[in-house]
Amino acid sequence: MLTDLLCAALTAGGLALAVATAYRRRFRAAIRTAAVALLPFGLALAGLVTLGRRVGTAVGDWATDLVFKPSVWFGFAVLACSAVLYGASRLFAGRGGSAERGRGRTAEPAAVPGASAPALAAGRGTEPARSGRRGRGSADSGLQEFADVEEILKRRGI
Repeated sequence: MLTDLLCAALTAGGLALAVATAYRRRFRAAIRTAAVALLPFGLALAGLVTLGRRVGTAVGDWATDLVFKPSVWFGFAVLACSAVLYGASRLFAGRGGSAERGRGRTAEPAAVPGASAPALAAGRGTEPARSGRRGRGSADSGLQEFADVEEILKRRGI
């Protein structure tokens, strides 16, 4: 009740200031002043002032408990332990045993004994190396892809 009365008084004072500003022909400033002046009474009527007071009291009580109660400290330690365990499980998820790898993942097909290198590369979804490419690197050195990039850079003068 007292809070509503205080908010109504603040609104009345703000509206009086807005009328005085409008009297001086500063209408845009008067409208802004009236808009701000209506906020306290609107917040009080909506119940948000009481809600803010309750939230503030609850946060204050929690902060007091945080400082003076070791059980709250222990609660934060448990939360930190939970976060570390979750992070560790995400970190080591790809390093499980063979039984764990088989679940939910598709294994690569096994190589047929005596299969050639192009056949193995085709099984993985990659193209086999071509021997007719231009460039400095030989097919055995594995630098054919870099030879194409080097050629493009030379054409550009880089």
